[in-house]
Amino acid sequence: MSVHYQRHGDIGVIQIANPPVNALGQAVRSGLVNALKEGIADADAKALVVLADGRTFIAGADIREFGKPPQAPLLPDVITHLEACPKPLIAALHGTALGGGLEVALGCHYRIALAGTRVGLPEVKLGLLPGAGGTQRLPRLVGVERALEMITSGRFVEAEEALEAGIIDAISNAQTPLEAGLAAAQEVLAGAQTPRITGQLPAPTANPQAITKTLEHLNQQSSELFSPFRIVEAIQACVEAESLEAGLRRERELFLACMDSPQRAGLIHLFFAARSPHLVPDIEKTSAFKHVALVGEHPLFERLQKAAQKAGISLTSASHEAPELCLLAPNATQDSLANYPVVALEEIGIDSDTALSLIIAENGQIGELVNVSAEPLTQQRVALTLKALRLNIVVSQQKSILRSMHAAIQQASASEKQSALEQASINIAEQSFCYRESDIDLLAVEAFGYPRHLGGPHRQATLSTVAKDV
Repeated sequence: MSVHYQRHGDIGVIQIANPPVNALGQAVRSGLVNALKEGIADADAKALVVLADGRTFIAGADIREFGKPPQAPLLPDVITHLEACPKPLIAALHGTALGGGLEVALGCHYRIALAGTRVGLPEVKLGLLPGAGGTQRLPRLVGVERALEMITSGRFVEAEEALEAGIIDAISNAQTPLEAGLAAAQEVLAGAQTPRITGQLPAPTANPQAITKTLEHLNQQSSELFSPFRIVEAIQACVEAESLEAGLRRERELFLACMDSPQRAGLIHLFFAARSPHLVPDIEKTSAFKHVALVGEHPLFERLQKAAQKAGISLTSASHEAPELCLLAPNATQDSLANYPVVALEEIGIDSDTALSLIIAENGQIGELVNVSAEPLTQQRVALTLKALRLNIVVSQQKSILRSMHAAIQQASASEKQSALEQASINIAEQSFCYRESDIDLLAVEAFGYPRHLGGPHRQATLSTVAKDV
């Protein structure tokens, strides 16, 4: 079961267990409704607590359901049930409460968080808006200006700021969500803390200046985007609607408009593209190297050293200390008798036939590990090592995707760079330099600033081809 109910003394506990991040799939949504009914029917339970197992509360929607027809119960209906609970309902948060996870918490009557918890509504990053009451309940707690900033940026908010803003009611020093939730429930029952039903709070005070300021900012920074402007409309509805229910209906209309937007499809395509670009296909599970030599000098080495201790990887500055892997800076020399893999760091504009080369995008946001002649297993182990050292990596083969795209835009005018990347993406895919076509899109967006909401040049080129065929 993804959700189960158990009573601790006179407190009923609704516990979510859907690893790894307790995503709000259909089983969790229906489980929440059933466990809530069980808790309400339990005559010995005077208050209820919602919490989650593992390293986090609810980190959002279940990505496996993206693009599929919605299944009942829908999240807005689940949250309506939670908010209508006749008993005090406490959410005990830890890790992250994001997207639908924060919306679930907002539907509860009291929110306590462990130290280090982060909350947020990042749906805008997927071309969406919070569709389960986030645009209607959050402004009731924090006001129009802060709600606009939080939801249009999609940023994560630390527990201390969330407490100051009124998103949560308290920060607990307890070791577990269960301890924190039970203690908070007892304080509520004793009258030491007062629960508040978010949806029953008055609508926030109108703030036309904040609306105007936000629209000006959006028009300057992201005028081509769809969902941020719909977020503004939804928060306006929170102020102007005659009731919470009317505001929720308007939010749902705007959410569905975002769902139908091509931008949502493009941004979700990139979301999936970024999940595992460091994985070489058809390689059995393996591990990172633990002893790495950094030979020569390169700005990247400083970044890797900062992450090494946490990753459990030892870095040395010389290749004679029996490493398992060597990263070789440009113009540095390697031991010609070395019997370990060597990865050469290379400039983006210089072709090479090194067995394994690492090219870092000029903006430093992402790197490409190109396999010309090494064993695929070696490439995978190197990629896992770099990933453990906090470097975003795309793996490729034969020739560099970054170099191919860089060459294409070097020959194009500013107005033609987008189309040049699209044409280059087709050539890259046809020559099988990429393991996945989505890797081309990810590199183009992160390294060359291709418009994120379009989903990448290969996706756009493929859509254009399909449209012509139709």
